[in-house]
Amino acid sequence: MAADNESLQELGEYLSGKLDAALQNWHVRWGELTLFVDAAQIVPVLKLLRDDGRCRFEILIDICGVDWPGREKRFDVVYHLLSPRLNQRIRVKIQADEINPVPSVVDVFPAANWYEREAYDMYGILFSGHPDLRRILTDYGFQGFPLRKDFPLSGYVEVRYDDEQKRVVYEPVRLTQEFRNFDFESPWEMTGRFLPGDEKAS
Repeated sequence: MAADNESLQELGEYLSGKLDAALQNWHVRWGELTLFVDAAQIVPVLKLLRDDGRCRFEILIDICGVDWPGREKRFDVVYHLLSPRLNQRIRVKIQADEINPVPSVVDVFPAANWYEREAYDMYGILFSGHPDLRRILTDYGFQGFPLRKDFPLSGYVEVRYDDEQKRVVYEPVRLTQEFRNFDFESPWEMTGRFLPGDEKAS
């Protein structure tokens, strides 16, 4: 593990020299190298990580989002890369907001296509230059972005099949109190004097 950390530390120092102003910060923690990069520079940074002989991060494993609603730039966009030749992994993070799009990296890694669509669908992160930025996991008429921390747990609409209309219909979510089946462990109701399993104690 110490040897792995040492090689990642060397790689971080090498990249800090190569990336210069595009690299905001970097660290090695828990055996992983993380680069913090300016969002506008993500395409050249990933090209360098893919093509440089010291890096050879040729496989894009994942792109995901993280929501920080209290922050001005509320999203982190996180890229995970793998170098099979060097048996190393790297994480690249950029910050994004709800309005300004992040440059798409589909031209660098074609596998980014669906990952970027998923980040758009789940978080509302926009990617400029993406060939087909539309929802991928939710329905076309879906409202909101389900992995944002301010998205309601119940959603905005509910879907059901209407037998009379012979089609799927969308309706606003209704949480009718009488149909809620709260149990004694619910935070909305006080627990009784005895909890299940108490009878086994005697």
